[in-house]
Amino acid sequence: MIRIAHADDAAAIHAIYAPHIESGVATFETELPGVNAMSQRILTRLQHYPWLVWEAEGQLLAYAYASRFRERAAYDWIAETSIYVHPDAQRRGIARRLYGFLLDTLVAQCINQAVGVITMPGEQSVAMHEAMGFEPAGVWKKSGYKLGQWWDVGVWQKELQAPENPPRPVVPFERLKQDPAWLARLETTA
Repeated sequence: MIRIAHADDAAAIHAIYAPHIESGVATFETELPGVNAMSQRILTRLQHYPWLVWEAEGQLLAYAYASRFRERAAYDWIAETSIYVHPDAQRRGIARRLYGFLLDTLVAQCINQAVGVITMPGEQSVAMHEAMGFEPAGVWKKSGYKLGQWWDVGVWQKELQAPENPPRPVVPFERLKQDPAWLARLETTA
């Protein structure tokens, strides 16, 4: 089932994330943040953006979240998205369902664009993003140094809804998660 993350999920989220820091390049973070720091990240992000988890039989199998793309106010209607799936839960459709609900939630927040940033070659992530309707939007050459080498980063972009002029204000997730219509949609994902 899909649900909103909470601070108590920090240890499980940290366990899924840690291998990507220590021996992978899905993230350019190089130091383990610790469970307490992860808990703070969850609580801070949930004020403005969704952080969702997939839980089955009491085990957290995946998480997805959105974050601010850039600090300037003109970027308020675009969000960067991320997803991490436990190795035992891959190739089961969990990522697409969880990411799909994340994108639907961004639409409900009045966000128009989603951006996925992928360390190249990232075939699995590229395939998932393109299956979700993302399109290539550019490559940042040799933009990250990790594990003894330079990595290119690809950007994939998806228009979630046509932008209005003027745009409606973005709904903070803290407010959206109290909306009965959104909560009803969340309950149907179980």
